[in-house]
This record gives sequence, structure tokens and C-alpha cells, in this order.
Amino acid sequence: MSETEVAVAPAPLLLADGRPAARAWSLDPAQRHLNHGSFGAVPLVAQARQQALRAEMERSPVVWFPALPGRIAAARLELAAFLHVDPGDLALVPNASAGASVVHAALTRRRGGEIVVTDHGYGAVTMGAERLARRWGGRVRTAHVPLGAGEDEACEAVVASLSADTDLVVVDQITSATARGLPVERIGAEARRRGIPVLVDGAHAPGLVESPLAGATYDFWTGNLHKWGCAPRGAAALVARGPLRDELHPLIDSWGGHDPFPDRFDQQGTLDATSYLAAPTALAFVADTWGWPAARRYMDRLADYGAQVIGAAFAGLTGVDSAVDVGMPVPGMRLVRLPDGLGRTRLEADALRDRVARELAVEAAFTSFDGIGYLRLSAHVYNTAADYEHFAEECVPVLGEWARAVARP
Repeated sequence: MSETEVAVAPAPLLLADGRPAARAWSLDPAQRHLNHGSFGAVPLVAQARQQALRAEMERSPVVWFPALPGRIAAARLELAAFLHVDPGDLALVPNASAGASVVHAALTRRRGGEIVVTDHGYGAVTMGAERLARRWGGRVRTAHVPLGAGEDEACEAVVASLSADTDLVVVDQITSATARGLPVERIGAEARRRGIPVLVDGAHAPGLVESPLAGATYDFWTGNLHKWGCAPRGAAALVARGPLRDELHPLIDSWGGHDPFPDRFDQQGTLDATSYLAAPTALAFVADTWGWPAARRYMDRLADYGAQVIGAAFAGLTGVDSAVDVGMPVPGMRLVRLPDGLGRTRLEADALRDRVARELAVEAAFTSFDGIGYLRLSAHVYNTAADYEHFAEECVPVLGEWARAVARP
């Protein structure tokens, strides 16, 4: 949406029986939930499916666990169809960070032990890259990508950081802190030309992007099903292509260790895998109730509206434009600049998140980049325009007061 366009609030989505969409979730009605992107939210039907599976597991554990690999393999077929990938390329892992850890644990140094990341990378995944670089006796090189960088500039920034010493590139498909895309297709193609493995962190992509792996050149891709896909937490995909995938093993050694990829990931001792088995129920619920294309359109329009309403409220309070120029915007997520003094670091942003939840009864995401604090909005089907209007009317004035308190000597 251009800066001159005015966002219009979309009509709230309803269930088949006419009730608000939020009634299909168990979210606390005393809180406003504006941060789906961090931990997701599981619809009641998927919760019930997981509870039934757990009850089955506890009734007959000696029957359950030997049969579990076959059931996980069947679930992988459904999840691969959702992601539009070959099921033979897809393993299931607890979350995207676990998928990255699997890759970090498998790779060996072949050149100078250098790992290239960006300054938009997810902190836990970057920490894993740093640990791998220490193990290799190498280093992490961080490519700076300006928040407003378009596709060409972002690609050039990452490619310029590659060298003859680079052994791995780790790049986000959709960044967590800055809610923007990165040109993973172009970066991957150039890295492949140079013989450098690529790990794409697609944590936010499943559900938010129809075919998140289409057209991409990569060795490894990992994405969470519990975020936009609304699966029970502990369900994520690790997709691997090419010869290096045969080096990937689960973080837990178990009796499937001699099986090929991805089958060896289907057996990991007494791991509670009910989140994997219930994930297709969550995806099917959205598909059957609204259809994923319609859900994505709604989330994107609502995020536009929320950013404009809240941004206008901040601008009216501070006299400073709160709109953010994000070079490669993504569906369903937006940034709004906070007043000076708020959320300048990750720790400050996390503290602000906790204070807003505690004192204002709103679950929201606050992030920082280059010393500037942002409100990161993420919309899902259970959100409505009223959620963002409430934040603009009730929370923005309070945040303005908190910012003024920080500025006082």
C-alpha cells in the first residue's frame, strides 16, 4: 500500500455459524492479542485433537511409540502438500530454531570457517551460527541491510559479504524484528554459484506465504507451523535438498539413526510428537472455514489498517511521522515507529512488551533495530479492526507518557 492510500478496515471474519472468528480460539477475552507472530495461537479444534492424541498415548504407550514413526510419516505427507514440497525433502522438528541447530550440528568446515548472517537475523539462530563459527575456529560476518533497502540493495549487501572463506550463509525469508522480506531466491542463487551452502530461516513463512519455497535456491529451509499455521507449538518443518541433507540428523539420537533423511527424524525416543500429528488439523481448520487465500488477504488488509490507525495516533501525539519505510514489505506484518526513548534495545523492547501486557492488558510485540524501537503488528483471522483502534485510543497515550518519563532528566 502506498503512503497516499487510506487503509479501510475489513469486515471481521466470522465462523460458519455467524460467531466471531475469535470464538474458535481459547484466547483470554480480557486481553487484546496483537502478537500472533511470536507464539501463534492454537484453535480449539487443534487443541482437542492434540489432547485426544495425548490421551491415546497415555492409554497404551507400548502400542503408541512403536507405531509413531508411521503416523509421523503420514502427517509429513499432509504438511508437505501444504508447503508445496516433496515429502521426501521434509523432516519435522520442534521449531525453526531447532531446524537451524540441526543444520549447524551437521556442517563441517570446508573453507575458512566464515558464516555470513544479516543484522536482521533472529537472535537465537545467529547465536547458533556464532557457536558453530567458534567450533570451526572461524568467524561470523554480519551484512548490514538498511531497513528501507529494496531487493537489489539487500541482495548486494549480502553478496558483498561473501568471500573465499565463506562456508555458510544464513538468511531470513521474513525477518522477525523488522517484519520485512529478504531476497532469498537471489542470494541463494549467487551462493549456489559460488558453492556456498545456504540456510533460509523461514520461521514466519508457513501460512503467511502460499508457497514459501517456490523458486528458491537453498540447501536448507526451516519454518514454523505454530505461527501463522496455528499448529500446536512444537511443530516445524526442515526442508533439505542436495547432497548435504544426508548429513542431517535429529538432535536426539534414537533407533531411526540408520534410516535415510527424512525418515530418521520420525523416531526420537519418547518425544511427545502430538504437535506434529495435530498440525494438519489446524491447517485444515483455516482452509475449510475461510480458505487460506481469503485468510491471507484479510490479515494483510487488517495489518495495513492497524499500522495506519496506530501510526496516526502516535503522530498526533508526538508530531513525528511514525510510518516506517520497509524495503520489502511482507503480508500480515507491519512496523510502527515508537516515540523516542522506547524499545531502543532488545532488552528494552522485551521489557516494554511485558509492561504493556501487565498494565494495559494487550499482548503486543516490540522490537528494535539500529537503536530505534518499533511496535511490530501481526494480524490473524481472529483479530478485528477494533483491536487496533483500542490500541490507538487506550495504549498510545500511555506509551507517550512513558516516553516522556524516559526523556525527563
